[in-house]
Amino acid sequence: MAAPSRAPAVRTTRAGRSGPVAWMALPALAMFVLFGVVPLVGVLVLSFTQWDGLGAIRPAGFSNWRSVLSDPALPHSVFVTFEIMILSWVVQTPLSLLLGVFLAGRQRYRAFLAVLYFIPLLLSSAAIAITYKALLDPNFGLGPGLHLGFLTQDWLGNSTLAVGVVIFIVSWQFIPFHSLIYQGGVRQIPTTMYEAASIDGAGPIRQFFSITLPQLKYTIITSSTLMVVGSLTSFDLIFVLTAGGPGDATRVLALDMYKRGFQANLMGPASVIAAMIVLLGLVMALLLRRLGGSTTASQQEGA
Repeated sequence: MAAPSRAPAVRTTRAGRSGPVAWMALPALAMFVLFGVVPLVGVLVLSFTQWDGLGAIRPAGFSNWRSVLSDPALPHSVFVTFEIMILSWVVQTPLSLLLGVFLAGRQRYRAFLAVLYFIPLLLSSAAIAITYKALLDPNFGLGPGLHLGFLTQDWLGNSTLAVGVVIFIVSWQFIPFHSLIYQGGVRQIPTTMYEAASIDGAGPIRQFFSITLPQLKYTIITSSTLMVVGSLTSFDLIFVLTAGGPGDATRVLALDMYKRGFQANLMGPASVIAAMIVLLGLVMALLLRRLGGSTTASQQEGA
């Protein structure tokens, strides 16, 4: 007796499976091109022109690039930008990591503290700058009001103190955000790893350095990338707090771009600095990605 014939198997090709997914990504791709790629191309084109923001746009060739790159004030702005970037990372990363590990606990009071710590991130950077500017006033601020001599200083009039104040305020505002990132990363670590370590006699400190820290490798890379990009584009807080002063002590690249473009009406040189900021951000992000390795691997494999 002949065996019953089988219906032909329906094969699902890779293209058939990925087709709907590709179509679903088209709106996001269109938004990225419209609000990301097109403005970037426009800024790049504008960097080769002369424009005061109102009149006609005239081609300028590479004159804007030559004038900006030969400007003796540019290396100082780059130095200040990287100074704030590095020092902010040094302050924010360990504190955010420790707070994130602490807030990852399951106790109810930790959930309340997580909400409390998140409040600075909800405030406007301009409002924070105005508040701290009033609190640090050497004549009418917090120091003279409480008769505290160590607080009664010209915080924003001294170049070294001004940089320190900027780093402190930036860290105070954004540590809650990065703590939230680390909190989510810690909660993804399997509890069985800690249970096995406890059985082997490892204490909390040993578990932190042997389990928690290695497992947060990619989380640290992600947080560091956000810190670096945020430092490169930091503008509003510094503009309201110090306006780049005293002198040019806190004149970062983003503020330099604003002063050239909207105060000196030199849109071409300002566009050159904008293109440099984008290029620096891409380079730093790629370096951090290369440093962390492939992020497609499972977090549980990151040892």
